[in-house]
Amino acid sequence: MNWLTNFVRPKLRALVTRKETPENLWLKCPKCEQMLFVRDWEANQEVCNHCGHHMRIRPLKRLPFLFDDGKYELHALPKVALDPLKFRDTERYDARLKKAQAKAEPGTTDALVVASGLMGNRTTVVAALDFGFMGGSMGTAVGEGLVMAAELAVARKAPLIVFSASGGARMQEGILSLMQLTRTTIAVRMVKEAGLPYIVVLTDPTTGGVSASFAMLGDIHIAEPDAIIGFAGPRVIQDTIRQELPAGFQRSEYLLEHGMVDAVVPRHKLRETLIRMVTLLMDPLIVDNRSLAPAGE
Repeated sequence: MNWLTNFVRPKLRALVTRKETPENLWLKCPKCEQMLFVRDWEANQEVCNHCGHHMRIRPLKRLPFLFDDGKYELHALPKVALDPLKFRDTERYDARLKKAQAKAEPGTTDALVVASGLMGNRTTVVAALDFGFMGGSMGTAVGEGLVMAAELAVARKAPLIVFSASGGARMQEGILSLMQLTRTTIAVRMVKEAGLPYIVVLTDPTTGGVSASFAMLGDIHIAEPDAIIGFAGPRVIQDTIRQELPAGFQRSEYLLEHGMVDAVVPRHKLRETLIRMVTLLMDPLIVDNRSLAPAGE
């Protein structure tokens, strides 16, 4: 009886008991609506395996695909006042900020991540905005972080690569957030005056005060496919001018056609493209003809 209770019954119960599938095993592509196995999707850098749709990827998931052997150093952002204006809308800004920080990626405290490491065996500084943190909005922490990234690039004689993904300036910080447009512009100038490359990768979405400042000041502008890039959103523009907008307006491919970006590059080719561009800008005399050719040729 003991054998039946302790061995046979659990085995039979295991056969007939329905196992529930974990909720995070599959996801649906928002564009083609095909189901994607999460592990394959993550291995493909969060790009749909069926239609190639580029979903928004957070910085700590992007960085390993950029640096040599996936190794890099994270740099803590400078400390700033948490709620300088004591702002309140539906809730206090400091409370909203703490909620965002609780959901932030490990080791990050605001909407900007600054990292450095070897890329193509060359020391490189990367500053990546995180749209998952309050819409990638730019407040004083982001401004201070970009200034720090620029100073780090100059100190290490390294190129600075910025990945933009933002809804614009952070409204809860008012005029202080708008001041970051000027501060980040000065930071970019500092990198350029040092004779170092400043490359911007525009991702979905890049709008508002970020697109009105450091995101549009690159020596080279690369965009991910089908990303929204502009100042005001297309719906706001259409409601203002009361006219139908052209097909694909403010998308990467439209901007490439109209000379606003230099290239539209799929995510899995970004690393090789960035290495080639940095080599071209920093070592133009040693770049051979083969590496000067566009990717895939």
